[in-house]
Amino acid sequence: MTAPEQAPTREQVSSRERASTQERTSLQEPAFTPYPTEFAARYRAAGYWRGETFGRMLRERAAAHGERVAIVDPAGEGRRWTYAELDRRADRMAAGLLARGIGRGDRVVVQLPNVAEFFEVVFALFRIGALPVFALPAHRATEIGHFCSFTGAAGYVVAAVDNGFDYRELASRVQAESPALRLVLVAGDDPGEHLRLSDVPCDGPGPAEEPEPGSVAFLQLSGGSTGVPKLIPRTHDDYIYSLRGSVDLCALDEDSVYLCALPAAHNFPLSSPGSLGTLYAGGRVVLCPRPNPETAFPLIEREGVTITGLVPPLALLWLDAAERDAGSPGAGDLDSLEVLLVGGAKFSAEAARRVRPVLGCTLQQVFGMAEGLVNYTRLDDPEELITTTQGRPISPDDEVRVVDDQDRDLPDGATGHLLTRGPYTIRGYWNAPGHNANSFTADGFYRTGDLVRRTPTGHLVVEGRAKDQINRGGEKVAAEEIENHLLAHPAVHDAAVVSMPDPYLGERTCAYVVLRTDHREQPPKSIELKRFVRQRGLAEYKVPDRVEFVDAFPATGIGKVSKKDLRAAIAAALPTH
Repeated sequence: MTAPEQAPTREQVSSRERASTQERTSLQEPAFTPYPTEFAARYRAAGYWRGETFGRMLRERAAAHGERVAIVDPAGEGRRWTYAELDRRADRMAAGLLARGIGRGDRVVVQLPNVAEFFEVVFALFRIGALPVFALPAHRATEIGHFCSFTGAAGYVVAAVDNGFDYRELASRVQAESPALRLVLVAGDDPGEHLRLSDVPCDGPGPAEEPEPGSVAFLQLSGGSTGVPKLIPRTHDDYIYSLRGSVDLCALDEDSVYLCALPAAHNFPLSSPGSLGTLYAGGRVVLCPRPNPETAFPLIEREGVTITGLVPPLALLWLDAAERDAGSPGAGDLDSLEVLLVGGAKFSAEAARRVRPVLGCTLQQVFGMAEGLVNYTRLDDPEELITTTQGRPISPDDEVRVVDDQDRDLPDGATGHLLTRGPYTIRGYWNAPGHNANSFTADGFYRTGDLVRRTPTGHLVVEGRAKDQINRGGEKVAAEEIENHLLAHPAVHDAAVVSMPDPYLGERTCAYVVLRTDHREQPPKSIELKRFVRQRGLAEYKVPDRVEFVDAFPATGIGKVSKKDLRAAIAAALPTH
């Protein structure tokens, strides 16, 4: 075991920080596209940006709520960290990381499951001014190697083993191929050839200076479905504003208890309102090691969870489990649950209408992106708006355009491409000028890739992704529309419609269907589902050309349906001539 290093003096810390900053300036300055001066001034004057940093945020919450529980970690032997303890742990971890040579501007890839150490590490990095690069537990050598090499990461933090996968072996492989990666930290008793995370904290001095509120706080991953994700730089100012807005719209306060069921590093469970929003409000974050109903429902009952967030496939699992097991022993009492947020992908209206009667709570739809814009249905919206729209933007200064293929603005009710800019939407990806030229307009609007229509109330209805719009011989088919009709069939648990290549029409439609458990022994035939869709009044060209029954869909790292994999599967299954 490596012995802890001698804690540096404050003068040594300051010297290391200056050297680190000087060494990295050449990469960091062109990598980040700042907000234009006039926009930054407007956002500060409006009170959106208040000069807060994440390190100071935790310090202030610890002063105000010191002995209140901040983090509950059932997987970590039932650990319950108060705000004061989390603050102390972040300080000691920051001092230890500084002693190990991690300084301001360094990038550190953080790939941890839903454990308390995630917050200890990231708040320590925030205080130093080092940048967490948020990786998901599902990422493997290709993605992690890219994150490390692309960012010049100096550190990598992993669990020893989680869900049967050994991250120590992954870390060894990545480190051997990443010359800049000098520090691998492992959360767990057996770090293998690396350093145990619990040996890092020390009582040495913290950073000599606090990061600037307008500086980059961390790098997040884009939700792109092709290739390795792009990296999204978020500043303290812009991200904390999105937290504050989310806390207000979701009505969080000191008594709120948020269940973090999705991977903690993902943007949705991090900030919408997520774990960081809950900590901003002074509430309690309960970490759920697995998002299945068998794990989550007992935690909701035991901890009195009031709010949580899920992606649509998980929401469907929860709804089915709650209906199936209602009243049975061990089902879990969900009476404390007040709000279920569903986001990450469009939640069909058919499924949305089941939330209140089945789970007994209010649905709050969330539609947003790690690049910025976040929309919520409001808690006091009429039920029809809650179930059929994806909400309105957080900020009065969120500028939203719905445009045609030539970037011409469309009227309310027309479907078009969503463009946006505002006080928490980035102006460029990290060190990606090529992507930026395609993803942002000359005047700074972000091209989201979503197809939406806007209602007269300002709510957005997501009609799909531009690439999910299937061009069937010149007729445009919106996959989301067909999926919603399929979900209305009593035998269908979930549906995903994708394009498949066709030599005559260019593309045809293929509907992948997962059946409900009680319909799998006597499944409906493909022709029955096609007839059902046709009878609901759809145009003939919208009826699926092919129906494939599967037990489950391939998933992305956060649990969303991977349509990229489904498209590849059906293309491979088709005859080559």
